[in-house]
Amino acid sequence: MEPLYTEHSDRVYSYIYYLVRHKECAEDLTQETFYKAYKGLDAFNKQASTATWLLKIARNVTYDYFRRKRVVQFFSFEKEHDLETKELSPESRFEKKEQLAKMYNSLNKLKKEYQEVLLLRKIQECSIQETAYILGWTEAKVKMKMTRALEALKKEFHQEGGQANG
Repeated sequence: MEPLYTEHSDRVYSYIYYLVRHKECAEDLTQETFYKAYKGLDAFNKQASTATWLLKIARNVTYDYFRRKRVVQFFSFEKEHDLETKELSPESRFEKKEQLAKMYNSLNKLKKEYQEVLLLRKIQECSIQETAYILGWTEAKVKMKMTRALEALKKEFHQEGGQANG
């Protein structure tokens, strides 16, 4: 179990953190995810990759937490570390951070299922097949929801005053 944890804990933690936006809670839910994975290791039939299987467990653990706490709201995301590059001038970095903040604010205003498909496909970089497995959807539904989610995000982003880069 230790190699499994070492290899996948960062990805599981970041996925959960994006959903709950609270460090200690994300740490607890990550631990719970790996505990449930350990308990279910014998039942894992390799239908999906180990990472995808763990993300599905993480999603279920997080939703159980939301149900227990009656939390149905998703929180805004921050990936400012993506902008920490020496190639950008301070002005460009500020402008990019501002655009990113508008993008995440726009994302936060979308329906939960749109947020989720965008989170998995664009932030966690899961394939369509992996996303379908995690969400319990068909691949066709993932594609359809992704298309609609991107359109909704684009519309919301422009309402926020953001400028799309393509």
